[in-house]
Amino acid sequence: MSLNRSLIAPTFHPPLEQALKQKLARRQERSGSLGELEPLAVRLGLIRNTLKPRLHDPQLVVFTADHGLAVDGITTPTGEPTLALVNSIVSVRTPLAVFARIQGMNFTVIDCGMADPTPRHPMVQARKIAHGTRNTRVGMAMTLDQAQAAIRAGMEIADTLPGNVLACAGLGEGSEESAALVISRLAGLPVRDLVVSGPDMSPDLLAHLMVVLEGAQGRHKTVGDPVETLAALGGFEIAMMAGAMLVAAGKRHVIVVDGLPACAALMVAARIAAPVTDYCIFARSHGRQGLSVALQQLKAGPLLELGLESLDGTGAALAWPLVNAAGALLTEVAEGEDPGPTQPAPLT
Repeated sequence: MSLNRSLIAPTFHPPLEQALKQKLARRQERSGSLGELEPLAVRLGLIRNTLKPRLHDPQLVVFTADHGLAVDGITTPTGEPTLALVNSIVSVRTPLAVFARIQGMNFTVIDCGMADPTPRHPMVQARKIAHGTRNTRVGMAMTLDQAQAAIRAGMEIADTLPGNVLACAGLGEGSEESAALVISRLAGLPVRDLVVSGPDMSPDLLAHLMVVLEGAQGRHKTVGDPVETLAALGGFEIAMMAGAMLVAAGKRHVIVVDGLPACAALMVAARIAAPVTDYCIFARSHGRQGLSVALQQLKAGPLLELGLESLDGTGAALAWPLVNAAGALLTEVAEGEDPGPTQPAPLT
């Protein structure tokens, strides 16, 4: 990888954290507490390394790809082909696209490796590595060269996007199952726990999933390196998200993680450069149990729990106004207040 690990700095900064809390405490004296927005505001200040974390041009990027697991009957959660879902999204026939538009988020779909040709649409960007991965149950999903090319493509995408907020979500046939395999291997979690949707899940569907996924695990039981794990079990969309997260963290941008594929990408990125997790805020677009397990492993909770059952990215679009509002607690000067410094006094 071309990104030096040292380029991603931890956000740990006690003097700045104390100054941020003191600033919010002064606001509380005038107008009362704003609850959970205040610790979120502190996190934003630490991420941006300033007492005035100004957020602008938020990007919501959905990374799409298909997986060879689809030949074993592993489809998208809705049962629709990936191309049909992408066409619905970019035609603004889903809440995801509508919410992104009305919240003022710049919205892009990246074709990382859909089985079908890339749709011609201004919202869709072609970065296809191949027309889907191979079936991980019978061999490596990607070559190491393909996995590294996908990570580099994600880095290039994040490097060219405007703004300082990147919301990531993944989509595709077999995407959630592939993500479950990657998380299971990197975190040492039972893959069953990551694919169970809840108590009402069909026993026949769960049994089928376990036959396929345990077969894949057995095929690649000796793989341990994060990029090799990605190549063996993962997908192009997970790899590109991992690369995008690394560059976003290197620029001290806010990263919003939404969904199981995005969690898998974060785990890969964190094995490459651990501080990347410091820059992440989590959203949730559905209530499937496997995502809860992944979030627990990341020691994270979603910003909002609205009981959604929608496409990944929907929760990120709804969370953005709260993130923006938390930043405004520190950047929008109250009437009669001294604008003040951007760094705590000992640092100026």
